[in-house]
Amino acid sequence: MEAGRLADSYGGYRSRLVEVLRSNGIKDMPVLRAFGEVPRHLFVPEALRRRAYEDTALPIGHGQTISQPTTQARYLQALGLTGFERVLEVGTGSGYQAALLTKVASQVVSVERIPALASSARRALADAGASTVTVLDGDGSLGWKPLAPYDAILVAAASPAVPEPLLRQLKDGGRLVVPVADDKVQKLRQVTRDGDILVETELGDVQFVPLIGRYGYADNGKQGDF
Repeated sequence: MEAGRLADSYGGYRSRLVEVLRSNGIKDMPVLRAFGEVPRHLFVPEALRRRAYEDTALPIGHGQTISQPTTQARYLQALGLTGFERVLEVGTGSGYQAALLTKVASQVVSVERIPALASSARRALADAGASTVTVLDGDGSLGWKPLAPYDAILVAAASPAVPEPLLRQLKDGGRLVVPVADDKVQKLRQVTRDGDILVETELGDVQFVPLIGRYGYADNGKQGDF
């Protein structure tokens, strides 16, 4: 009840954020509704709540950030979800994007490598009433094979290449969106599976923290073990 009351008090801020997303080219109505409903302030540190609905990335501790809303909206729009999909999210972070996904998909599986972030994300998701998210501790670059295949996979960190395990866990007709780093420039890529054929589309420049894991970067910032 307390979380709902607090969420309502921020309704005007969410409405203004939705208008910013519209002006930045977001046209997918379910995605816009998700941003209008999910209380972003519950997913940022209390000291930053006054900035929760700015269209900017914010620090959440452990060297991680909650991404810029426009970037997250571009992600969700690229996935083209209809509300019935099982989605894998790599990099739970604050939990905000997972909460958004619950508004446009039926089941969300999210993997986070930092246990403290996974724990805080679970609390924030519970406070926001996002009950269809399963947050798991682990190396997200490996995906989560027990619940594969997935209709859509979203990677919230930049990888030196599209992680091979994620491609194997993508359902036929499924879509994967991932930032790929090349010569210090990150490009957002959409990969669509058509049988054994993978079709890649570049969606523009982005800026994300590195994907740490076996199929990403090692903790020292160098490429991991492929």
